[in-house]
Amino acid sequence: MTLETKKSVFVELGKFLSQFSEDNTSKNPTVLHNNLFFEDFIELIKLSQSHNGWYTPEQVYFAIQSWAEALTAENLNQWLSAYNFQIKEPKNIALILAGNIPLVGFHDFLSVLITGNNVLVKTSSNDQHLLPFLAKYIIAVDPKLVNNITFVDGKLENFDAVIATGSNNTARYFEYYFKDKPSIIRKSRNSIAVLNGKETKEQLAALGEDIFRYFGLGCRNVSKLFVPKGYSFVPFFEAIFEYQHVIHYEKYANNYDYNKAVFLMSNFKLLDNGFLTIKEDQSHASPISSIFYEFYDDINDLKTRLQSENDKIQCIVSDNLIENSIGFGQTQKPKLWNYADNTDTISFLLTT
Repeated sequence: MTLETKKSVFVELGKFLSQFSEDNTSKNPTVLHNNLFFEDFIELIKLSQSHNGWYTPEQVYFAIQSWAEALTAENLNQWLSAYNFQIKEPKNIALILAGNIPLVGFHDFLSVLITGNNVLVKTSSNDQHLLPFLAKYIIAVDPKLVNNITFVDGKLENFDAVIATGSNNTARYFEYYFKDKPSIIRKSRNSIAVLNGKETKEQLAALGEDIFRYFGLGCRNVSKLFVPKGYSFVPFFEAIFEYQHVIHYEKYANNYDYNKAVFLMSNFKLLDNGFLTIKEDQSHASPISSIFYEFYDDINDLKTRLQSENDKIQCIVSDNLIENSIGFGQTQKPKLWNYADNTDTISFLLTT
């Protein structure tokens, strides 16, 4: 199968996904195989929260739309034009996927197939349905792909390389278990925002999207703020008030009540708006329903520190205060060429 053929398959998947949104799901008669998949996908979206309580329809639709926007011919061409694709014997690439947010492992799945390799997928117990459904769709678009995609329930066997995502603890296990195989092992990372107090209300509201999307469960969710000495959180609280609806989700509310109680019993000083607690803390990793902050004196000193902590940070949000930072509200909309942990998956797969 040529690269152009593979790209065309994923463009068709993008067209299929583009039909589904929280506000306006509409069947497009020009989309391939709608008669087989359209209604079933609607039903799967409805059932997603019963499979995983964090996968509310709002969050699943957001993930679907994000991939619909990414899977266009223009984006695929721009992404893949940087690489030299040469015909080689396909390798069997094992994927061990996380399940913290919907379709979190799709980029790895796409990367393996687009490079002409075979994919062996071990899904997370928290996300066992969405990716297999999309795999069935692309196999319907091009039946030859049935030989390139395998979902594994038990032990992974007969693979040449592995891409595994997990916590810092599971990463140590992965590194030992897969020590004899080429691998990408992803550990826990967090995202941060650097503010200077001059941000507009619109920027701070967009920062709320970076914090609350997927209830803060993703590595690209902002979990830590760096703010200048004397910073007032009043404008921040006012700007993010539009996200107060998160407290109506039982799982989020339970985390809010529990974590707030733990902080208060420990006599920590908190800022609280009724759906988010803010605590001064040096850690980047805050619990669900909470965000940490630190004051900084000099932005250049902060830049030096962040560079030294690069292996703990997924992405940085700022208004151009930090080099290569991301604009407010953009963390959950990565481009195809924005790699997790800044590790070039395509280069790894082409040279393995």
